[in-house]
Order: sequence, then structure tokens, then C-alpha cells
Amino acid sequence: MLTLIRRTLRVPLSTGAAGDGRAAARQLDSALLQVGFKASKELLGHVEGLAQPTAYAKTIVDAVRGLVGDDVEHNPYFKDFPHGVPDTIEFWADCVRDALARRVPDFHEIGRGNLLALPRYGRVQHTYEEMLGAHDELLPSIKDHLTVLQLGGTLEEETRRLFLELATSPTPLNEADLTLLAELAEQTGELPDPIPVRENRAVINAARLARGAAPVVDTVTDVLRLACQASGGDVTLLEPARLRSFRRPERRLLLAALDSTVEESPGKLGDVLKHREQWKRLGERLHPHEHEQWPHAQDVFAVARKQKTVRSLAGRVEIAFQDNDIRKAAEILSTAPGMLVRQVDRLLRHGTKEDVPHIVDAISKAAPETSGRVLCSLLEHLENRTAPDAARVFANRSRRAWITEDSRPPLDQEAVESITAVLEDEIVRRLPEVSELTVDPDLLDVTVPLSGKASEEGFGVLPRGSRTWVEGELLRFFTYWRQTEMRTDYDLTAALLGPDLDFQGHVSWTNYHHDGAYYSGDLTDASEGAAEFIDIPRDASTSRFVVPQVNVYSGEGFNEVAESMFGFMTRDRDQRGKPFEPSTVRARSAMRGTGRVALPVVFERAGDGWVATWLHLYLRGASWGNRIETNRGVLRETIAGVLSRKYFTVARLAELIRRKSNQDGAKLHLTLDNLLDITASVDNARP
Repeated sequence: MLTLIRRTLRVPLSTGAAGDGRAAARQLDSALLQVGFKASKELLGHVEGLAQPTAYAKTIVDAVRGLVGDDVEHNPYFKDFPHGVPDTIEFWADCVRDALARRVPDFHEIGRGNLLALPRYGRVQHTYEEMLGAHDELLPSIKDHLTVLQLGGTLEEETRRLFLELATSPTPLNEADLTLLAELAEQTGELPDPIPVRENRAVINAARLARGAAPVVDTVTDVLRLACQASGGDVTLLEPARLRSFRRPERRLLLAALDSTVEESPGKLGDVLKHREQWKRLGERLHPHEHEQWPHAQDVFAVARKQKTVRSLAGRVEIAFQDNDIRKAAEILSTAPGMLVRQVDRLLRHGTKEDVPHIVDAISKAAPETSGRVLCSLLEHLENRTAPDAARVFANRSRRAWITEDSRPPLDQEAVESITAVLEDEIVRRLPEVSELTVDPDLLDVTVPLSGKASEEGFGVLPRGSRTWVEGELLRFFTYWRQTEMRTDYDLTAALLGPDLDFQGHVSWTNYHHDGAYYSGDLTDASEGAAEFIDIPRDASTSRFVVPQVNVYSGEGFNEVAESMFGFMTRDRDQRGKPFEPSTVRARSAMRGTGRVALPVVFERAGDGWVATWLHLYLRGASWGNRIETNRGVLRETIAGVLSRKYFTVARLAELIRRKSNQDGAKLHLTLDNLLDITASVDNARP
């Protein structure tokens, strides 16, 4: 139930006996307010009608505490933080004097600059309770935000509701949601329709395979994804999977699915070449030569072993490009609409002005058969191609960033406008008709979620490129991590940049305060968990941009530790309070990327507050010793690339919806809750 509440902000009905639970309901309401939440009228009424609601109420509170990161102890090195933070050199000198007074045996290590050898360095010198005693209570503010928890249906109904939401998502899910979908698929046994995303289909098919049910596939790659998922491997096929041995009934189901797919469409054998090595490994597990009744399945593995020659669609396209026959390439790609749309930039770059009408015509015919999110992605892409990008920022499924300069020639403006018109017309055709559209102003700069992989699991988290207003006199970053086995040192850092993204200073373990910003102290061991904070007062710092980052200095990476998170809080100075106050948390995101430097978000000073732009990026970094001093250059390029990009936002979507306004249409209020539904309608309205 914890996962359901955190994921949906809906509380399943309790099956407890009826009675008088009014006292527990009041306690629940009070406890939720302390964490920044509030129970809806229906939820409170449900708790009031229970005879013994204590355990039920505790589960609700535990769920939201974990959502904002209040389920762990955030204990900074300096217990008076943000007060009492010393000068950096002065603090190090105190640690050295302490080591001399203790006559540390391996003091020669300190002489070589090893701060980790100092007895007082990197280890909290007080208990969590002593830290709490050093701070006044948080004073409430009228600016505090409250998140409302709604009452849902039964546990079974809410479980099914979440399963269907994930399974039928029009956008690819992130790793956490894919794992959750797999767990729910094992429980429900249901086969939703449609399942737009291939990875989701593979997860559900793996659950069906485990129950002995036939998988639902329509490409040979669907079968390979299924085999990888069932083996605990990478369902995206980006990383080679170690395939397990399959039981005989499972082998029969997989081979039968392959056979029927190829028999229906022999041209799909061309897809085998893209993952030829994985197919060879799968053949070793399925033993297709033992099953003469499925000859078409045998052809799949014959192609993988190059015993049978098949020219793939991609191969034919490459030949056309080599011959500089752009019209031929567009004609071949027209048989695969999704592939054609993804190749538009290449066609326009290599084509002549005379080729453009043929390319536009091919797109016009392919658009109705293409996924809505692919159309929206191309629309966003083309809006950034008439001028060079400040920097090209790529991110893989684990949000690892790769940055390079934009050396591509800009696309012709007229060609871009022609294809943009085709894409807009097709998207508008699929959108619902409305008589009146209202949009929450805070949503206008939120990017439409075209992929769950451009975000992180958490609370108050938005997709990459989304911009949101943040108010408050004090901006406070926090990070928490707990190591699995190896001693692990993460470092919270804030880079301070000028209007042109020029480096103006930083706050970190090498510089405890700068320009009014303060660091809470360096912790170098997280066997029991460790937390670090940085304060950025709005009226003290003069930098235009503030870029928080979390560096892996040593030890386990973000996807290796037991848990890790980043978040930020806002409060007014006169509110006082502890370093971590759950009711002031505006966002908390997990950190599970494969890089060694995390860049969750960037803040830009704007009027009497900040504008936060979500990044969700990880830089590769070094295997040891990552510091802001060593990654300043790549940091500037990354921020420039993200901030200069035009994203497909809610404002852009609203503009397209209004184009289809109709007096007889329904009134629509666009919110975060129904944004995915609108995205799904764009995807599901294909002929």
C-alpha cells in the first residue's frame, strides 16, 4: 500500500470494522500537515468511521514521509547549520590541531593532504537528538504548500488502476516504473489493450510466460525483448542480456510466437540483423532445430547465423543514401512510418531543395500511422534545427549525458515549416474537441512527458526541460545517501554562474561559504546514512544561475548504493526550524543514474524568486575524486545546451488544442493529472 499511495496520492479503502475513529482522524490530519500534506474530506471521513484506524493511519503517514524523504535522519556535520559554519581553512586547521592533540599514529598521512585521516573530519560529532535540540521549531507560513491525499477504491481496485496506468502508458517508463509494472503484472494476470510501448508489452508478456500463457507479439523483436525480460536482462536491448535456460513449455511458447509472426510477415526477418548476437544466444537456449513444426522460427536463427540472407530495411535505406538517392530512401522508409519520421533530419540534410516536396509528401502519408509521441518529438526537434544549438546534449536511458558542439548545418526554414505544418495538422486531428480550455499557469512551461526516462522517481519532480517557479527567501538543497558495502563519500556542491554562465564561485567541501551561500559540512561515510545541505539566500547571493550537483568522490555509484536522493526546500528566514523540515520540501528525486556526477536541476534568479529547470542528467565523471573544480567546463556546456533548447511544453500543446475548439466540444481544464490522458489520446487516435 505504501507504493500505491506514493505513486498515485490515493489511499486504498480500509477493510477494518466500523466504529468511532474521530480521534485518530484528527491525529492523522495533524501528522500529515507536519509533512506538507492534507487528507481530503472523504479520506478523513473514512478514517473517522473505522473502529481501529491506528495502523491504517500510520501507513498513510509513513507513505508520505517516504515520499518527501522524511523516513530517514538528516543529520548535518555542523549541528547548528546554517549557523556556526566556520571558515574552510579555519575548520581544517582545527581538525589538524585535534589530530595533534590525540597523537594520531598515522599522522604522516595528513601531511600528504589526506583529510580522511583526520579523526574529526567527515564524521558527525553529535547525535541526531542533539542536533534537533539545537534548533527552534519551524514557524508556519501562509506560503506553505499542501498536497492533498484522496480516498481511492479497494486495494485490489487501486492496484489494477495503477497497473493499467503503467501498462497503457503512451510513453516509455523509467526503470523504477518498469520494475513496478513487472510486480503488478505478476499479481493481476491481465492483458490490457492497447499496450503502446514495446518495453511494457515485454514486461507483461514475461508475466504471461511464467503462467504458461501465450505471449502477444507482432514483431520478432518483441520475442527477443520478452526473453531478455524473463531472464532479468535489459528489456530495452541496449545492453546484452545473459539469457537463462528456458523450460520446455516456455521454449514452445516462444518458438510458436516467432513462427506465427514470421509466417504472417516474412519481411520482419530483416529485424533480426540489428540484434544478431543476442539472437544467436537465444537460439542456444531454445533449440529450434528440435522443432520441425515451426520452420519460420528456424528461419529467424538461420538469419542470425548468416545461413540465410535477408536484406534489412535499414540496409536498403543505407544503400539509397550511399547512392545519394534521397527520394529512393524516403520511398523505402515509407513502408516503416516510425522509422521515416525518425530519419527526417537526415533526409533534409542530404536532400536538395527539389527533394523537399517528396520528403514532405512521404511524411504526410506516414504521419497518420505514426505514434503520437514520435510526432511530438519530431515537432520539438525541428523547432531547434533552424539555428545551431549552444551545445548538443544527449542522454541515454540511464540519463547519462554526452555533450558535444553542434556541427550540423541548420535545416532550411521553409522545409522545416512545411513539415511542421503536416505534424501539427495530424496532432490536432487526434486531439479532443473543446469548447473552452483552461490551463493552470504553473503548468505552461512544463514539458509534455514524451518519455518517462527523462525524469526520476520522486515527489514534485517534472520531466527534463520543465520550468517551474520557486518562491521563498531561502533555497536549501539536500542530499542523502546510504552505502551498501563500500565506504562511500558523496559531495553536495553548488556552482554559482553569471548571466553568460561564467563561473563566479562555488560552495562545497573545499569552500564552505561564498557570496552568502553556506555548506553544512562534509560527511565521508554513509554506513548509517549521511546528509549534506547547502543554503542559498535569495537576497545574499548575486549569481544569476545556481547549479546544485552531487559528486561521487569515492565508493559506490548512484545505482549501487542502498539509497540516494536529492531535493530542495524553500522557507522564509523567520521560519527558523531544523535543517530538514518535510513540510518545506518542494521536490525530492531519487538518484539512480550511471554517471558519477548528478545534475538534477538548475535555478535561475528571477524577480523575487527562482525559476527551476529540471535536468535529470548524469555526467560520466572520474572513478575517484570528482569535484566542481574539475568539471566546470562540461558543466557550462551542459547547462547552456539544456537552457537554450525549445521543448514541447504544455503551452505548445494548449495552442494546438485551441486550434480544434468547437462550440459543441467539452470544457477541458488541463492539469498534471490529465496531461498523460491527453498524450495518450494523441497516441491512440491513429486510424
